[in-house]
Amino acid sequence: MSQETDKEIKKQGLIKGVFLGLVISAISIIYFYFMVTAAKSAVIITFGSMVFSYLLPLTAAALFSLSLRKKIGGLWTMRQAGTGIFIMFFVSYIMVFIIKDQVFAKVIEPNMVQKTETAMVNALNKLKDETTKPEEKKEADAKIVEMKKAFDAEKTVTIGQQIQSLGISIIFLFVLSIIFAAFFKREPVGSAS
Repeated sequence: MSQETDKEIKKQGLIKGVFLGLVISAISIIYFYFMVTAAKSAVIITFGSMVFSYLLPLTAAALFSLSLRKKIGGLWTMRQAGTGIFIMFFVSYIMVFIIKDQVFAKVIEPNMVQKTETAMVNALNKLKDETTKPEEKKEADAKIVEMKKAFDAEKTVTIGQQIQSLGISIIFLFVLSIIFAAFFKREPVGSAS
């Protein structure tokens, strides 16, 4: 029974990961268009960043984790939860990489980084123009310079940096899946954790 359950958890983790990846890719693409069209102030950019970068993806991950647990019968150990959720997160990470980072950013919107940079710099310049305090203007100028450096670094990513980023992402996904597993585990009666 346990081996069959473990197989089902891995299979469902893979399936749910594909769908989670599609959802997170859609959220990321909508966020990009929000940034370049609707975000005209630093407050809106900050709020949008919190919603699209953290709140919506974490909510989707939680809902998919609950769905995964329900799909395998509603009970799983910490180890089973961690395995299923990690598989789901890893597959969704690969899906986002393919859909958003490769297809969307390189084929559909090849100037994605430049458009995002322009929108953010324009919002900060607008904020700078609206303030009368010299220290706030200096702070806005410093943020613009810092932001431009970050975007310039993003334009020239090497293969080594991509491999390093992948390794860090896998570690992050593992830790996140353990955290989610701790929240969403539901031990069968009589099992030891």
